[in-house]
Amino acid sequence: MIERRAIPAVENLLQIPQSTELINEYGRTLVLDAIRSILAEMRAGATAGGGEPENAAILELARRRIQAWLQPTLLPVINATGVILHTNLGRAPLSKAAQQALFQAADAYCTLEFDLEKGTRGMRSSHAETLLTRLTGAEAALVVNNNAAAVLLVLTALASRKRVIISRTQLVEIGGGFRVPDVMSQSGAKLVEVGATNRVHLDDYNLALQEPAALVLRAHHSNFKIVGFTSEPPFAELAALAHAHGVLVMDDLGSGALVDTARFGVAHEPTVQESLQAGADVVCFSGDKLLGGPQAGIILGRRDLLQKIKKHPLGRALRADKLCLAALAATILHYLKNEAETQVPVLQMMAQTAEKLQERAQRWADDLGMGEVIAGTSTIGGGSLPEETLPTWLLALTVLQPNRFLARLRDQALPIIARIETEKVVFDPRTVSSEKEQFLLAGIRKALNGNK
Repeated sequence: MIERRAIPAVENLLQIPQSTELINEYGRTLVLDAIRSILAEMRAGATAGGGEPENAAILELARRRIQAWLQPTLLPVINATGVILHTNLGRAPLSKAAQQALFQAADAYCTLEFDLEKGTRGMRSSHAETLLTRLTGAEAALVVNNNAAAVLLVLTALASRKRVIISRTQLVEIGGGFRVPDVMSQSGAKLVEVGATNRVHLDDYNLALQEPAALVLRAHHSNFKIVGFTSEPPFAELAALAHAHGVLVMDDLGSGALVDTARFGVAHEPTVQESLQAGADVVCFSGDKLLGGPQAGIILGRRDLLQKIKKHPLGRALRADKLCLAALAATILHYLKNEAETQVPVLQMMAQTAEKLQERAQRWADDLGMGEVIAGTSTIGGGSLPEETLPTWLLALTVLQPNRFLARLRDQALPIIARIETEKVVFDPRTVSSEKEQFLLAGIRKALNGNK
C-alpha cells in the first residue's frame, strides 16, 4: 500500500519532463484532470504506512487514462450478421456518391442557403425538394432529421387541437418507445380510435367522420404484422372517403420504399409513389431505411400544406443539416438515373442472388482452410418488411466457447459483428461488401488464433 504523505503534489508532477510531453500532446486541462483523478484515488486507498509511488508510473497512468477518455466510440464495423438495415449498426450504409457529396459539403463552404443565380439568400429545403418532387410526382417536399420528427411536425402544423382519426390496428410503437398515441398527444392532436385491434372497416371511419376532423392518419405496418382474422380498407378507398368529408389524409409509410420490393423476392412494400397516387395529401417516411440514404424524415404532399408545415416554428428545430441534405440528394439521384439497384448499398444487398452468396461464402471457407458453407436466411431489419427473409449461404465455424469468440471478433482493429446459429458462429456475405472481405478474413484468423 502507498503511504498517504508520500503521494506527490500535482505541481511537483508537472515539473517532470514527462508531464511536459503529455501537455504538449493532450493539453494542460486534460493532463491536470487525469493527474488529479489518479492522486485522489491514491489518497482514498492510502494507509498510514507503505511505499512511495513512482512519479513516472503516475504519469504513465495519466497517459492511459487520457487515451481512454479520448477513445472514439462511434467506430466502423463489419456487419456479418445478414441484417441489412441493422439499427444498432447504423442502418443503411451510403453509396459512394452519397459519401462523396457528404464530404464535399463538410470540406468547404457550400450553397446551403444561398442562391448563386440571384446572389441572395436561398432555401435549404430546395436542394432535396426538387429531386424528390421530380421522382415522386409530389407538389412539394421537406426534409427533417428523422421520420418521428416528420410525423410530429405534420400533426402539430395541421392538426393541433383537432381530431385525427386512426385505426386501432395502427397504434404502433417503434424503437425507442416512440408511440403513435404519444406523438399525437405531444402534437396537441386529439386521437380518435376506430375499429378493433385486428379489424377495421370503412364504415368505422365513416362514422367517425360525421364530426369535424383535421386528418385521417394511416400508419403503415412497417415493423410488424397482424395475421389471422384481420382486415383494413384499401388506402385509396379510405382517402376517397376522407376527401368526400373534406378531411385531409396523411400516410405515415415509415420505411419509405421508392421501388417495388417484390422484385427482390420479398413482400411488396407500399411505395411513396403509390401512396400519393392513391390520394394521400401528405406522406411521411424515413431516409435511412428502404430508401437507403442518410437518417432523415421526408415529408411530401400538396404544396399548400407543405407551405404551412415549413412555416411552423417547430420546423426549424427539426430541420436537416447540410450533410444530411447532401447525402440524401445524391441518393435520390440514383433513383432518378435508374441506377439505384446497382448503386444504393441496401438495394444491392437485397438484389444479391443465393448462388453468388454461396460462391462468396465458399471462397471464405477455402481462404481460411476451415468452416462449412450452410444455407441460411438474411433479414431486412430496421423495422422494415417484418418477418420477410432472403435466402443466403453462411460461413459457419465450429469453435469452443462461441460467445467468447464473438467477443474476440468485436475486439479486432476493425470490429466484426457476427451471430450464433445452432451453436456455430456464422457469417453472412450479404451484408459484407467486397472491399471489406480481406479485413473480415484477417480478423477471423486473429480471433481463431486467440481462441486456441
